[in-house]
Amino acid sequence: MRVSFEADPSGYHHWNLAFDGPVATLTMKVDEQHPMKPGYALKLNSYDFSVDVELADAISRVRFGHPEVRCLVVTSAFDRIFCAGANIYMLGGSSHPFKVNFCKYTNETRISLEDLAHGSGVHTIAALNGTASGGGYELAIACEEILLVDDGNSAVSLPEVPLLGVLPGTGGLTRLVDKRKVRRDFADVFSTIAEGVKGKRAKQMRLVDDVIPKGSFAKEVAARAKARAEASPAPSGAVGLELVPLSPEVSGDVFAWRHVTLTLEREDRAATLELRGPSKDEPVSAADMRARGNDLWALRAWRELDRALLELRMNEPTIGIVRVKTVGDADALIRVDEALASAKASGDWFAREVVLHMARVLRRFDATAKSFFVLAEAGSAFAGSFLELSLASDRTYALEDSKVRFGVSSLNGGALPMSHGLSRLAVRFYGEPGAAARVLAECGKSFDAVRADALGLVTFLLDDIDFEDEVRVAVEERASLSPDALTGMEASLRFAGPENCDSKIFGRLTAWQNWIFQRPNAVGEKGALTCYGKPQRPQFDYRRT
Repeated sequence: MRVSFEADPSGYHHWNLAFDGPVATLTMKVDEQHPMKPGYALKLNSYDFSVDVELADAISRVRFGHPEVRCLVVTSAFDRIFCAGANIYMLGGSSHPFKVNFCKYTNETRISLEDLAHGSGVHTIAALNGTASGGGYELAIACEEILLVDDGNSAVSLPEVPLLGVLPGTGGLTRLVDKRKVRRDFADVFSTIAEGVKGKRAKQMRLVDDVIPKGSFAKEVAARAKARAEASPAPSGAVGLELVPLSPEVSGDVFAWRHVTLTLEREDRAATLELRGPSKDEPVSAADMRARGNDLWALRAWRELDRALLELRMNEPTIGIVRVKTVGDADALIRVDEALASAKASGDWFAREVVLHMARVLRRFDATAKSFFVLAEAGSAFAGSFLELSLASDRTYALEDSKVRFGVSSLNGGALPMSHGLSRLAVRFYGEPGAAARVLAECGKSFDAVRADALGLVTFLLDDIDFEDEVRVAVEERASLSPDALTGMEASLRFAGPENCDSKIFGRLTAWQNWIFQRPNAVGEKGALTCYGKPQRPQFDYRRT
């Protein structure tokens, strides 16, 4: 079954998005009878991939469609239950690759909620009008503030370890101690008691920010949301944009969007991802960018790239290596980037959101478990934001030809950071002080592959005699290696430098959740995940490894 990434508020099954001036309310009301695929019911506001697709869409619509919103409240339509987390029967019946990619996508959606607060200035409140367990609590701790109803029943919990033999895989443990700064001993207790923690004790342990009596809960949430919104003024006169669908034209193994084409070669376990740069008539003023709207290249092309990456992740597990190509004018790319940077610096909300979106797509690229080889051929343009694709890829093969162009823009200086906060140039030259600055000194210029090689932006510079054969052999060799080993290797190599909360989550998700989900203690015949909801108790192999 192919996963679909299209969503629209008029067709939501699981969320209601409402607006009241500067305050938006996102209400979780999961329809039990509309899971992603038949075979389980989404009881107690539990979620599967389809619920997260709608959530990601809703967050994007707040960003682009409603610049007047300054506070988002996330709550539940049901009394006594906020969210029971990921549906266990869905997880139990899913393949291992699906489970891992589901957890990764879910965490990226949580991070986009966090980015809404610190990037867009839209404050977020989790109004827990009932119990939040597992992934439901992880959704709550992605918000800035957590308010828990004090009704004698509602609690917060992370029950994965005691109930399922797995982990809160979308960042729960890391956010507890890194983000909410819960004491380690309290976090240890909390993560091993399935029933969770209620009321004042939850506040004392820093698991929630406040506990509010049931009778005044709704009124207090509304007052706090209003106060948050008033503290963060909206841009005056801003008019939102309704995002349009991005369904590709599919012909056999080719997925063609307007600016992005994904060609699958399943027998070779390979694919080609080609991106086309902007035309020379792209708008450069903030007003003209807003007027172009959905057709603005910097918005549409990067939305299409995001969709292509998700297609590769969720629907093409056997594709191991992706050739990355670009076509376009390097100077046009630099001009578009500089216009965006200038408009963002002037305070334009739309330019800010476009740049933030580009940054999120690039971070999804970084965290995608595929090998990426850039092929810089005649007609290529790896400049500015497209240079980031080369820096994010595992290798860059460049043809020694004057028609191969690279270039640097203001956006390469840190406006599109990786998950751990460093620019990709800083990561590329982590052990070479001054090298990134030398590249940035070329800002506003395009140059050929020879100059790119001299600046350290190329892995292999090849002449036209060797290029095709060298690339062919490299791709064949890569496709023949263990996919498990490559995933671990790439995740270890791509994120040089100090960690932060986000990079810890992705690193531990890849290294630990990936492993734990395959262990017999979780998914064996008598594993905890297998036995969940059945009368038998799990049986563990108690050897520590």
